[in-house]
Amino acid sequence: MPDLDVALKEAMQIEGAVGAALVDYTSGMALGTAGGGRDLDLTIAAAGNSDVVRAKLRAIEMLGITEQIEDILITLGGQYHLLRPLTSRNGKGTFFYLVLLKHRANLAMARHRLRMIETETDL
Repeated sequence: MPDLDVALKEAMQIEGAVGAALVDYTSGMALGTAGGGRDLDLTIAAAGNSDVVRAKLRAIEMLGITEQIEDILITLGGQYHLLRPLTSRNGKGTFFYLVLLKHRANLAMARHRLRMIETETDL
C-alpha cells in the first residue's frame, strides 16, 4: 500500500493535474501537498476547501441523509477542483484535494483514478 507521498505523486500523474493535497478538514491544514505553485497556494486552498467539506457534511446531517459523500466538484472557468473525503478508519477527517486543468482533464477518469488512489493508500 502506498504512503501519502506516493499517493500524492500518483494523483499528480492524473491527466491535467496541477496540484494535489491531503487535507485535515477539522483543522484546515494540508498534511501533504504536490504541485501547486505561485498561482495555486495549496495551503490556502486546503483551508478554504475545508470549510466547504464541513458545510456539506453539516447539510447532509441536517437533512438526515445517511449516504457518504463520494466527492465534491467545484468548476471554475478553466479548472476543476475535486474534493474527496476519505472513508477509511485511518483517513477519517481528511480529504484528497485535486486541481485539474479543464482543457486537459477527463473528469470521469480523474474521479475514478482518485478513488483508486484512496483505496490503495495507507495512512
